[in-house]
Amino acid sequence: MKLICLGTFLIGLVFGDLVDDADSPSPTEEKQDNVVTKEYFREEFNDEDEWQKRWVQSRHRTDYGKFRIGSGRFYGDREKDKGLQTTEDTKYYAVSARFRPFNNEGQTLVVQYTVKYDQHVDCGGAYIKLFPEDINQETMNEDSKYYIMFGPDICGKYKKIVQVIFNYKDEYYMTKKNITCETDDFTHLYTLIVRPDLTYEVKIDNYVTEAGHLEDDWDFLLPRKILDPDMPKPDDWDEREIIEDPEDKKPDDWDQPERIPDPNVTKPEDWDEDMDGEWAPPLISNPAYKGVWKPRIIKNPNYNGKWFQPEVDNPDYVPDPHLYKYFNISVIGLEILQGRSGTIFNNFLITNDEKYAEDAGNEMWGATYEREWNRRERRDVVYNKINEKEEPKGKEDKKEKKRKVSVKDEL
Repeated sequence: MKLICLGTFLIGLVFGDLVDDADSPSPTEEKQDNVVTKEYFREEFNDEDEWQKRWVQSRHRTDYGKFRIGSGRFYGDREKDKGLQTTEDTKYYAVSARFRPFNNEGQTLVVQYTVKYDQHVDCGGAYIKLFPEDINQETMNEDSKYYIMFGPDICGKYKKIVQVIFNYKDEYYMTKKNITCETDDFTHLYTLIVRPDLTYEVKIDNYVTEAGHLEDDWDFLLPRKILDPDMPKPDDWDEREIIEDPEDKKPDDWDQPERIPDPNVTKPEDWDEDMDGEWAPPLISNPAYKGVWKPRIIKNPNYNGKWFQPEVDNPDYVPDPHLYKYFNISVIGLEILQGRSGTIFNNFLITNDEKYAEDAGNEMWGATYEREWNRRERRDVVYNKINEKEEPKGKEDKKEKKRKVSVKDEL
């Protein structure tokens, strides 16, 4: 983890003895346009098992799933693509890392990391949580207070979303937008950007997937506008666009029975009413029958349009310009349940600079993403070739048949 200030100078190292308090504004931070780029947290798991010195396994449960460092079944670069990988199916996982506390007041907050479902996930979360400084990492669990929850969450056929949940006054608010996550088994970059002007962006693979305003897309506050209770729909308001023509009258000869006795059938001569009952001719469709009469439909000359009750300012609405703000952000954690394991988490970054995060994403994830796709395509070709099990036809093919073919050899 490094605390880096990128501007006209470089400040400090990990928990730096040479840096000022991360929450103390420097002269260059007085205006948002001149905020010094800060890298509050960065993790790429590039030192094998040393990650265990930085990340703490929760002991809240005795049966938490175990993590390992892995790069998956295919990758762009075996070393660079190594990340924190879940290893046990149908398990809860809880692990976290601490960094120097910071406040995002007056600054943009960017949270970014990569997720790879090495097995096609059936049901499981792959989101991260940001916690305040006072969390006990040893007992972190699903009930631990957090500030932000962000990342993909999949369960079954229909739940394939990016969770974006904020803590506001100790209540949790989920986004009203339906943000779809990636579900394949490639590595994807997830980025959440929250700005002091209360706008936000969710990016996947460095492309904006959703954006908007915190007030609009979360129910933190009461609505700015409400329906005017003193303005009900007028009694004479006519919303009928079409009506029956009041001038249209039913013809006098319209009412005819639907079925009539068959005039071509006469009572049989041997019909005995004492024995056979009263005779009646069979019924047939009446050719003069015109159906049920209805007046024709015309446009309503008194149509007023659809009634919309007017809105007025909500007297109970109170704006809050600090919706975006959190104090003493200090821990990032994975507190998740996974049905099918193998998910790889990597390339964590927390910063206050959008452009820096985008460039870092391209450096950490983008550098190997295309190679990962190419390697996967080659692997699929090999699997298809093996699974086809074609009979060799020539001499060389017969020699090839004797050689044991493996995916590793082919790749």
